[in-house]
This record gives sequence, C-alpha cells and structure tokens, in this order.
Amino acid sequence: MRIEKCYFCSSPCYPGHGIMFVRNDSKTFRFCRSKCHRNFNKKRNPRKVAWTKAYRKTRGKELAVDSTFEFEKRRNRPVKYDRNLMGKTIMAMQRVQSIKERREERFHANRMKDAKGEKVMQARVEIEKHAELLAPAVAKREEVMQNVLDSARARIATRRVAKEKVVARGSAAGGGGQMEE
Repeated sequence: MRIEKCYFCSSPCYPGHGIMFVRNDSKTFRFCRSKCHRNFNKKRNPRKVAWTKAYRKTRGKELAVDSTFEFEKRRNRPVKYDRNLMGKTIMAMQRVQSIKERREERFHANRMKDAKGEKVMQARVEIEKHAELLAPAVAKREEVMQNVLDSARARIATRRVAKEKVVARGSAAGGGGQMEE
C-alpha cells in the first residue's frame, strides 16, 4: 500500500481516493480531489495558486530545502520482508518526522520574528492615524479606573470596620480573652 502525492497540491492521496489521469505518453498524474483535477485541466500553474504546497514553497512560507525531503522520494526497488528491517524502518520514519517537525517549527518561528516587529509598527501607525478615536476611550478609562479604586477602598474600609467590631465583641464578652467553662 503506497500513499501517493497529489500532482497539483502535494497533499497525500490514499489508496482508493482521488483521481488518476494517464496522458497519451503514459505519464500518470494523481489528484487528491476533483478541485486539483479541475485546476490541472484548466492548465493552472500550482506555483501561482495560493493554497498549494508549491505556492507556499516558492513564496518562502514553508521550508523548501531540507535533507529530510530525501527520505520522501519514491523508491521502486522491492525489498524482501524482514521483521527487524521493518521495525527499524518505522523507527527511522518516526525519527525523521520528529526532526522535520522541529525544523519546520524553527523555520516558522524565524519567519514570524520579523513579522512581529512589522505588526507592532503597523499598529503604531494605525494608532497615530486615528488618535482622535482613542482620546475619549482613554479619558473614560481613567474615570473607570478611579471608580474601581474608590470601590476597592470602600470594600477594604468596610472589612476593617467589621473586623474591629468582631475584635471588640470578643474582648467585651470574653473578659480578657479567656473563655469561661
């Protein structure tokens, strides 16, 4: 059982799924869904269609060059089944997958590092452009904060008074802090 790659979008084509197109020169094209097949028939370039893997790689949004891609290449040489070899192969595939995921995360983090600064700059420009909209909100915020502080002070004062009443009752009724039996 082999999981093929879609010719158009590079997503996996599982057995029994998708469409296989065979051209007159016997070149086969596998498509994961009819959307990819339609775009292929319309002669669209996958590098110019925004949702494809090829587009993301050409625009630098995904890792384009990595040594882990060598493991995904198709090999047509049949190998005699060996339980130990299969176990080692599966372990190696899992290891390669984990390495690939970590590299992709690192690549994404490096890409987003620059984007974060750009986002902050855009936010500052937007704030400067529309400062008149924010002025009433800032004035109102100060008023709200003052109300919150006043209510907090009132709560603290009522707690303090209640505590003093409890202490006063305890000293008056107890007669010096000792209880009678």
